Amino acid sequence: MLWLLLQVWVSCLCLGHSEVVTSFESSCPQFFYQEIPPNEGLEPENPAWICQRYKNQYFFATLYDKNRRIPVYSAYIYQPGPGKRPKGWLVEPQLMGPAYPKTMEKEWTLINHYNVSLEKIGESQAILQDYKNLTGLNRGHLNPNGHHHDYSSRMATFTLTNIVPQDEKLNGGAWNNYEQQTMIRKTQGCNTTYVVVGAVPGNNYISKGRVNKPSYLWSSACCMVDNNHMKAWAVIAENDQNQVQLLTLGELEEILAQLYGRGHVSLFDSECPRE
Repeated sequence: MLWLLLQVWVSCLCLGHSEVVTSFESSCPQFFYQEIPPNEGLEPENPAWICQRYKNQYFFATLYDKNRRIPVYSAYIYQPGPGKRPKGWLVEPQLMGPAYPKTMEKEWTLINHYNVSLEKIGESQAILQDYKNLTGLNRGHLNPNGHHHDYSSRMATFTLTNIVPQDEKLNGGAWNNYEQQTMIRKTQGCNTTYVVVGAVPGNNYISKGRVNKPSYLWSSACCMVDNNHMKAWAVIAENDQNQVQLLTLGELEEILAQLYGRGHVSLFDSECPRE
């Protein structure tokens, strides 16, 4: 009996403080408007809720698909600023289990300091090797480093749990224009802008079937402007064309409900306008 109670106590400790968590509402709700994350209409068969932690601080939240080894979505607060693009890539240790570090680490660190094999790391997430020798694709951030204002917050986006195989022309073209130009224009007058960016799983894979290539990428935002007036907007792009379609939030939610086929999709609290 004492051993059982001890196990329960230990598991509660892990749930309360881990980076891979049981829900965003209880662990890192600050990245969602009114602390309400998207509903279960996007959840995959084998999900992981990640409060993305770097240098002992949470920077954004990611719902991760461990089977397809891509993020379903990443949610963050839009705070752009000048700064250099970081180098190096990180992985999420706790996808291997709660005994591993709570902050994102380099593959090298886990292999050399925690006696973990690369195969072990790659069981439930993408590794750098998966993105080698790609043709026509590159590593596409869902949460882009350019939407953050200091080095640590930018570096935190360089985790492979925030990356999908993205069409390189789209990533460097129309999608980049949306991230760097349209967002600046759309957020004029906003006090705080909440963003949820996601990827719809596709039928194709890279790295011998290990990592899914999304069929679509999408982004949505909701903000409060002066006089308590809310505004929201969204975009979607096919992941083999250099085009981005501007939508209302309601239009995107309807499209995602059709693409995922799991019923109603709600990305933000009901206060965010759907029209």
